[in-house]
Amino acid sequence: MQTSTEQYKTMVETASPNSPLAINMLKAFACGGAVCVLGEGLGLLYARLGADDERTRTLVAITLIALTAVLTALGVFDKIARHAGAGTIVPITGFANAVTSPAMEFQSEGRILGTGANIFKLAGPVLVYGGGAAVLYGVIYWLMHR
Repeated sequence: MQTSTEQYKTMVETASPNSPLAINMLKAFACGGAVCVLGEGLGLLYARLGADDERTRTLVAITLIALTAVLTALGVFDKIARHAGAGTIVPITGFANAVTSPAMEFQSEGRILGTGANIFKLAGPVLVYGGGAAVLYGVIYWLMHR
């Protein structure tokens, strides 16, 4: 049976209804804000414990990365992301999840050809093109200010 363009369009619209945009944006904002508040809280905690500014920043980053990796390994991060959407892509937590997920998925294939070969499957393009863009912007900045 052949379907017309209009029938197909109707079938697609029925199968994929519009997302509640306002609610999704609110959830993403709240989750991203909660990650930032957690980071600030950790920073205050580490500063109160006597860490200097540079060490505090390092400890906050390490803690957020480790917490995200553990939550990803336990399957909790994916449940949070299902509701929070883009709010979980706060750079540090999104990157940690992008590295941890493939590492877990391919561990059954072995350390080298499984985990080692696939760990940066999602994060690799970010690293390559992010680094490339940083070099390009650096060269442009250097040319404009020399």
